[in-house]
Amino acid sequence: MAGQVGERAPEFRLPSTLGHPLALSEILAERVAVLAFFHFAFTSG
Repeated sequence: MAGQVGERAPEFRLPSTLGHPLALSEILAERVAVLAFFHFAFTSG
């Protein structure tokens, strides 16, 4: 499921740093969001 630069992200819901569920649409209702993904960012490999 690879996206393209500039393409809108699909709706998703993940736990916040406080453990509460947070949806992308809830963030976008209040502010702009930039999503960045780092390949193998938190792995030992």
